[in-house]
Amino acid sequence: MLSAAAAVGTLHLAVLGCLFVTACSIEVFTNKELEAVNGTDTRLKCTFSSSAPVGDNIIIVWLFRPLSGGEDQTIFYYHKNAYPQLDGRFQGRAVWDGNIMRNDASILIRNIQPMDNGTYLCQVKNPPDVHVEMGEIQVRVVNKAKLSEIFVLALVIGVGSAAIILIVLAFVLYRYCRMKKIHRSTPVSMLECTEKLNEKPCNMKEVYA
Repeated sequence: MLSAAAAVGTLHLAVLGCLFVTACSIEVFTNKELEAVNGTDTRLKCTFSSSAPVGDNIIIVWLFRPLSGGEDQTIFYYHKNAYPQLDGRFQGRAVWDGNIMRNDASILIRNIQPMDNGTYLCQVKNPPDVHVEMGEIQVRVVNKAKLSEIFVLALVIGVGSAAIILIVLAFVLYRYCRMKKIHRSTPVSMLECTEKLNEKPCNMKEVYA
């Protein structure tokens, strides 16, 4: 597997070859910033456009620049086949997730951790097309749930609360209507009727004998 220095050396040779070609251009596109949730599998998207046909000559190199600074570290290399890192912090975690025939040079970082905070650089070479400026992604790992998970949780709580409120209201309304019906069907006594004689004539059908 090539080191970062070897990858840069290969790029310099491609640049020299490009000087003898009339059309030599390639562009790399990445998200400038990415927020990843701790412990999740995070896709680092990198796409490219090239004026030359994409084939077996294409080379893709992913580098990592720690927040603490220092030399860029090669974490993934692709040339005809994918060559993940065999040691270091990204061993078994930086895996191929792209498709060169669709101009996709993306990789996946499995189980991303706070120690993975830093800058990820995507370098694409498709001789005779070359690209000196690499695509950069500033990755920040956070300890919080995704927005979709928060939305689902809030939706479940909201629906549950609304259902409970409706049940309580229905019960209270039922009790109120039942008590009102019982109150209306209760006949008045003779004494009550006598007391209200001056207010409203009594209905003798409702008076107890």
